[in-house]
Amino acid sequence: MEKTTLYLKGLDCPHCTEKIADRIKKLSSVKNSELSFVSKKLTYDEVDRTAVSDIKKIVKEIEPDVKVVEEKSDDDEKDATLFDLVRLIAALIIFAVSFIPKISAVSVCLVVLAYAVSGYDVVINCVRNIIKLRPFDECFLMTVATAGAFALGDYHEAAAVMIFYQVGELFQSYAVKRSRKSITGLLALRPDKVSVKRNGRIISLSPEQVRVSDVVVLKAGERVPLDCKLLETDADFDMSALTGESVPVSVSENGEVLSGSISISKRVELEVIRPFSESAMSRILDMVENASAKKAKAERFITKFAKIYTPVVVVCALMLALIPFLATGFSIEALKNWGYRALLFLVVSCPCALVVSVPLGFFAGIGGASRRGVLIKGANSIEIMSNVRRIAFDKTGTLTSGKFKVSGITANNADEADVLKLCAYAELNSNHPIAKSIVEEYISRGGIPDESLVSHTREISGRGIKAIVDGKTLLAGNRRLLFENGIETDDKISENTCVYVGYDGKFIGSVILEDDIKQNAQSMISTLNNMGIETVMLTGDRDCAASAVAKRLGVAKYCSELLPEGKVKYIEQMLNKGEKTAFAGDGINDAPVLARADIGISMGALGSDIAIETADVVIMNDDVGKITTLLNVCKKTMSIVKTNIVFAIAVKVLVLILGALGYTDMWAAVFADVGVALICVLNSLRALRIKE
Repeated sequence: MEKTTLYLKGLDCPHCTEKIADRIKKLSSVKNSELSFVSKKLTYDEVDRTAVSDIKKIVKEIEPDVKVVEEKSDDDEKDATLFDLVRLIAALIIFAVSFIPKISAVSVCLVVLAYAVSGYDVVINCVRNIIKLRPFDECFLMTVATAGAFALGDYHEAAAVMIFYQVGELFQSYAVKRSRKSITGLLALRPDKVSVKRNGRIISLSPEQVRVSDVVVLKAGERVPLDCKLLETDADFDMSALTGESVPVSVSENGEVLSGSISISKRVELEVIRPFSESAMSRILDMVENASAKKAKAERFITKFAKIYTPVVVVCALMLALIPFLATGFSIEALKNWGYRALLFLVVSCPCALVVSVPLGFFAGIGGASRRGVLIKGANSIEIMSNVRRIAFDKTGTLTSGKFKVSGITANNADEADVLKLCAYAELNSNHPIAKSIVEEYISRGGIPDESLVSHTREISGRGIKAIVDGKTLLAGNRRLLFENGIETDDKISENTCVYVGYDGKFIGSVILEDDIKQNAQSMISTLNNMGIETVMLTGDRDCAASAVAKRLGVAKYCSELLPEGKVKYIEQMLNKGEKTAFAGDGINDAPVLARADIGISMGALGSDIAIETADVVIMNDDVGKITTLLNVCKKTMSIVKTNIVFAIAVKVLVLILGALGYTDMWAAVFADVGVALICVLNSLRALRIKE
């Protein structure tokens, strides 16, 4: 099945978004559909060719003014906003003039005209939805409420309610668009054109047309369009769009430069190493745009709440008007009095404040985190992370730098040079940081690896490497690997990482490596401990090495000599205790445990497809200290969302009660609807500016 993306231009109604999304999910022509109100983006797997026409039909039924298009554009929406502003200004002028004439009939005509200019679209949508037997939305509530006010003779009040309802909707729409613009500002990082050198000429192409191995020409100040390697001797790049760090990064010749970086020193030439669809920035933008599809429990609750809440309030309003009318013997005075109170119920019951602000709060939190170099895949991850009580860490590459250096060699009935040589031969084809360090050390000492001597290399998970070198069996790994192959090792204890080497059935020595603690790791662990979050280190390294690192960092607990499945088992034991547990790893070797934890946090793994697929959170610059930033963003975002929910419901309930008792009028009802919605939307935008 083909993944398809469409955009719904002009989609500004949260209720309608839910209706459209629900209807599309029921189509047989699509699967796995997701519609985001914030990005107005619809993605789905196309089952047959009728999908697009089916979707357009649904959208036209629910929102006739919304257009289904293949490319995103905001031009028409700007025109629509200007039109709404002009007609509301006209309605306000007519409404003000209606107070001048002394003849009541003229005044009423002007009031009705002001009402029609400001609210004709609301009335039309109400009638359309009633015909389709789907009446319960804000258009129905406002139409019935204002029509009731006209029937009771409150002409100016009816027109004023509609006008100021529309003014509030306009401000709310503006606030939502501003937040969309702020959040999706990342999308501006996507280049429109790329300068490519072909056949001695520089041509301009779209990013999708650029091929791997093409040479891209970049002027100082321009953004790197695709993942590349540098063809110059060296150059400086601003990678803040990716990492959130403003300090320039110096890249040497053949060094990798990720898309989204900016050349700040000079004109450079780069060779493309990945197509645009697989580049770092493309994947980041995709994650940010689609993050709102993964809804948190709070969002799902609000969606269900809104569907039940509005019909219930309508029934309550009807009962509020009819019961006193019937109880007083069909008194017209009672009908006017209690009917007016019932109309207040209808105005107040609009659930826009909740339906708009709650998902917007989560999306703003995701956008705020991405600005700081932390990618959160969805609102559900924010909600879970805010409740995490335990974080487990991989050691190598997460808490430590993963940049090993050989600090010593022990030899047992062999030369140290031979121990290093054989260990390097075993590690020749491995991408593990330890393997690379050993090979680099061997070459730096003048060694020249002869790959023809090495055959049948096999990596044994959690143990090491087995190979045939010069016709004899070579083992390089931990003690367990040699023991399982009948080779005894020495009993020397070292706090550093050791690779034991066995050759031709004999233990010949070990290579000792040092791995530095990452910058910010110690302060991050200290902060987590002070927050009451339990810290655990899980590693496959030996107990003595793990103990030393855990002691230096202040980690509460550690488990050593774990195979990948051992880490998964440990996490499962923690999960069974009922407390939310996160795991932070390097994103490649730790994929199983990243997937199993409540929240998987991948460290500095933009180049790793498995990290992007498996982790719930990706920290883009390998800075483990960003985990405290992640926690702050998630906790503050949840605080904002909960504040919106409590505030909106509390104000609405208060005005409903006061309205039923006759202590409020239509103006309070309009504030409880539009005013509260606007306050909640503005409050949601605070999530964009959460401090680290």
